[in-house]
Amino acid sequence: MAHVLVVDDEPGIREFVAEALADDDHEVAQAASGEAAWALLEREGFDVVLSDLRMPGMDGMALLRRVRERQPDVEVIILTAHGDVDTAVEAMRLGAFDYLQKPLGSLAELRLLIRRAAERRALRNFQEAHQSSSDAAPELTFGAPAMQPVVAALRKVAVTDATVLLIGESGTGKEIAARAVHGWSRRKNGPFMAVNCAALAEQLLESELFGHEKGAFTGAHARRRGRIEVAQGGTFFLDEVGELALPLQAKLLRLLQERTFERIGGGPTLRADVRWVAATNRDLPAMIADGRFREDLFHRLAVFPVVLPPLRDRREDIEPLAERLLAQACANLGRKPLKLDPSARALLRRARWSGNVRELANTLERAAILADGDSLHESELAIPGLGFAPAPAPVPALPVVAEPAYDGPPRPLQDLERDAIEAALRHFEGNRIRTAEALGIGVRTLYDKIKRYGLGE
Repeated sequence: MAHVLVVDDEPGIREFVAEALADDDHEVAQAASGEAAWALLEREGFDVVLSDLRMPGMDGMALLRRVRERQPDVEVIILTAHGDVDTAVEAMRLGAFDYLQKPLGSLAELRLLIRRAAERRALRNFQEAHQSSSDAAPELTFGAPAMQPVVAALRKVAVTDATVLLIGESGTGKEIAARAVHGWSRRKNGPFMAVNCAALAEQLLESELFGHEKGAFTGAHARRRGRIEVAQGGTFFLDEVGELALPLQAKLLRLLQERTFERIGGGPTLRADVRWVAATNRDLPAMIADGRFREDLFHRLAVFPVVLPPLRDRREDIEPLAERLLAQACANLGRKPLKLDPSARALLRRARWSGNVRELANTLERAAILADGDSLHESELAIPGLGFAPAPAPVPALPVVAEPAYDGPPRPLQDLERDAIEAALRHFEGNRIRTAEALGIGVRTLYDKIKRYGLGE
């Protein structure tokens, strides 16, 4: 069964096609214009769009271009009149799956084409899932001793269907661990579905999880499958599960216990054939004591709890992980690859990384934007005020200079400041990061003063 959107400004044709596809067990929604179709596409997940070519406002070609640009995994079929065949061929060059001529000569041809389009999308999803299910442990670690028991535990539980609870600070790679569990499991060829419980309002999250029936609430113009239904046969990852409101916690508990659910607004009872992985950075036992999290739900989720150590406790991973993240950042920015010079590596090793892998990735992407040469230096990594806080390193004391004797009036303060900066720069061999730390000023302030006093010339 595919989720199909039929788009046509002629009600008779639109309703006829929708009814024919619904009789073939497809889930069908309708739109009378390109604009209405795009609004539905932004709210719901469709497998196939069947669109008329000529419509007022946003026509079929404009809708096709937008779908190809923003939702390239959705298959598009064009309905065209006899005189528009050349345009329909052009639509196929732009990425349409196929086209049909009006008037439709055969419902069997229509249904076959929809099934073929849905099968191609399903095949693509299968291939993506297969390609992402790597058996390589370096996705989780590059050899840090603190991660070895974590990887071993996840590999053991992956081959079962036991529910896993990943516990750790924000940014420690809990979703990557969940994907590894999926990739090592018997369900690796099925979907991997992730939902961030903190990112959506309560009512919207419930609709995303369970789906809804037509008319279940204002704006529910058509039946919509929830993500649990879409994830059948795969793994469902509930991120930030500690943020769930209590009413949703009760519904999730029932789902975990009975493995069945209904869409909002009623409808048939559906089976949830998914493997559950949840994650949190919260202290769930403390939340239970405060009445903010259900104890029975905690025990359902924590069948196999795994704690992911913070990045500061697995420093052996920092440099190889930084190299991979830097390569990804350069590729995403469309710039030539960068290398980490020794000063940058030293700074990465001694940083606190309170934001863990996420902070490391953001720092490297920001540095890749700022870098001008072929290598990253510590000056591009350490940017005060933007969340990067290097751990304090031993700073050699400045040389003690005997206080000069003055026969005349005291020297101006700016002269003394200039001499202090010049002496510190000499002492640290021009290293401006260390100079700023020793003088107790920011790097940006130091740069301004060097320019003002002409010390960089």
